[in-house]
Amino acid sequence: MKIPQHKKIYFASDQHFGAPTPEKSFPREQKFVAWLEEIRHDAEIIFLLGDLFDFWFEYRTVVPKGFVRVLGKLAELRDNGIQIYFFVGNHDLWMYDYFEKELNIPVYHTTKEYTFNGKSFLIGHGDGLGPGDKGYKRMKKVFTNSFSKWLFRWLHPDIGVRLAQYLSVKNKLISGAEDVKFLGKENEWLVQYAERKLEKKHYDFFIFGHRHLPLEILLKDNSRYFNLGDWIGYFTYGVFDGTEFELKKYNH
Repeated sequence: MKIPQHKKIYFASDQHFGAPTPEKSFPREQKFVAWLEEIRHDAEIIFLLGDLFDFWFEYRTVVPKGFVRVLGKLAELRDNGIQIYFFVGNHDLWMYDYFEKELNIPVYHTTKEYTFNGKSFLIGHGDGLGPGDKGYKRMKKVFTNSFSKWLFRWLHPDIGVRLAQYLSVKNKLISGAEDVKFLGKENEWLVQYAERKLEKKHYDFFIFGHRHLPLEILLKDNSRYFNLGDWIGYFTYGVFDGTEFELKKYNH
């Protein structure tokens, strides 16, 4: 895909809207909406790499209450021709077709490859990739199991959503101390994942979220791994101008 001159591709992840409470989340939602409005003048594509919400579950006729300004702004940008792609994270992995039907935004559950202006990208949320983290991988299999989802769907939304939100915050799944501590290049499991992928195919950029820590790490053959940080404490995002990828901080 060729990016038009003076246009850019933007990347953001891990907003966790709704946590720790809707009231405390609201200023962050306002800030994110302001960012979306600011980039609309030169955004060709916007990638949202998961955990936009701290919890999301789509019943057949019900979705979680709230987030009207965020959803409205995404719909507005999409209606104005800006491409938006959504990759589910571990907090919104129960997302199905609501975004696709209501907002015309494709939703992806696995990593995807893209080529922009001759630069190759591997893009995803990042959860469950690489070695280790076996406990989470087992948990994810349970949560994505069709029987588990069927059981949860039988809970009344008032009970199911409230229970899930409580457990998410109680277990500090927004951002624990381990999420904001650099482990060293050799111990970062997404770096290990990227290096293994490079053994079979070259990518110029690996772009992930999930870690809540802004990172840029040089890999072999001038390949680079980026983690986008979050919109809880860092308010960081990525931008590709057609040639280079850069991490930036939204300070407004």
